[in-house]
Amino acid sequence: MKILFGKIILYSILLFIALEIIVRVFHLYSEYPTFIINDKNVKTYAPNQDGYYTTGNRRMNFAQYHINKTGFNSYREFTPSENKTDIAIIGDSFIEGLHQNYNNSIGKKLEHKLNDSVNVFEYGHSGYDFADQLHLISAYKEKFQLIDKTIIYLKFENDLKRDFYEPDQYWVDSQYFLTRRIAKKIKLLNYAENIGLFEPVRDLKRKAVAFIKQEKTNFNTNQNIKKESKNLDEVYLNNFKKLITEFGFDKDKTVLLLDSRATSDAFLNFCKNQNIKYIDFAAYFENSSTPTTLIYDMHWNNHGRELIANAIADYIKKEQQN
Repeated sequence: MKILFGKIILYSILLFIALEIIVRVFHLYSEYPTFIINDKNVKTYAPNQDGYYTTGNRRMNFAQYHINKTGFNSYREFTPSENKTDIAIIGDSFIEGLHQNYNNSIGKKLEHKLNDSVNVFEYGHSGYDFADQLHLISAYKEKFQLIDKTIIYLKFENDLKRDFYEPDQYWVDSQYFLTRRIAKKIKLLNYAENIGLFEPVRDLKRKAVAFIKQEKTNFNTNQNIKKESKNLDEVYLNNFKKLITEFGFDKDKTVLLLDSRATSDAFLNFCKNQNIKYIDFAAYFENSSTPTTLIYDMHWNNHGRELIANAIADYIKKEQQN
């Protein structure tokens, strides 16, 4: 019995080592860049990092990233020029583009579509909302004053849930949790996490937490119902108004990038009445016969990012003609 037990342990160790080697050799693990809150109180990545973002159990997505000196995934540094039009694109993970090689980004595509007459600076970071974006512009005020056009990607249903800016310290601290540090060292665990092997455990934890919260808040049901009955469109619009009042919003050179299909009519009407310009890419996606998102999540695939670049390029060309 002892011999059998010893063999099981030995073979388990050997199997673990073999799988670890396979994961490393075929680069099935993801090298997520280290993130920080920098000296300007901006949530971003630690500068000067290179790596590969991998997704899927068969390496369904394998893309190289390059974090520049400012802390964003980009093929260029942010140095405004005098002989070209400078365009900044600000957004969340959709603009950040870890799912695609950094040298084939939306910014790179846009430069090609405009015959290299522009320089595109990409300020994309996972989880950014409108407060993050406006704070970024404020923090780098001198640099953005030199930029000719600023495009802000806005997801109405996600990006206007707060009317203030505060960096997410927990988000930064989470990368140093014991489980994260172990997964960073043992690539097999990193791979297992990426393919969702631990999701059942997380689901169980979420259900347990939700059950506990429900038990604690049952006494306050009427108040919760009142909160849930609020018109979220109105709340989000008011948050937008408060943020642009606090941080400022240059209507002459700032334009929103949005999908009107997922945006409140009241918000669109407010933008029109206030002369806040926006690029609506809804028609570009609706008219596409090819899928615009990745198979395993809702981020734009290469075709979707091509369409986004088309929408921005068409807007810039039309503006130049007027």
